[in-house]
Amino acid sequence: MRLDPFERPKMKFAIWIVSLFSMITLGVSMSHSQNQPPIRFVVFHKPGPSWQQGIDFRQQPGVQDHVQHYLKFYEDGKLALGGPFLDNSGGMMVPTPDVSLEDMKAFAESDPAVKSGLLIVEIKPWMTAMEK
Repeated sequence: MRLDPFERPKMKFAIWIVSLFSMITLGVSMSHSQNQPPIRFVVFHKPGPSWQQGIDFRQQPGVQDHVQHYLKFYEDGKLALGGPFLDNSGGMMVPTPDVSLEDMKAFAESDPAVKSGLLIVEIKPWMTAMEK
């Protein structure tokens, strides 16, 4: 059976996606290569139990310590993007591709704003299928 040339890329992508999720489920790490996009361990922050409702995120007690914590990560060349969501729901930090899950987790959990309960942290693996 021959596939339509327009169906081959879809089939190849579908097989690749199934393989990726199998690898993640089994805990297999994936490194960047020509056939596999890199995975970054993205940090999501949301308001924690110490967050003061009705106060702008820039005015939250301890938020400047949080900013300084991630500024160091940025200055060390380990943070590509980061910042708050403008609806006061939290924020997101995107590390560079070379930051491991273990390093990202240790750094995120040592954030003074997380330790104080101002923010709750969650780290998710993100496959950057489209990246320049």
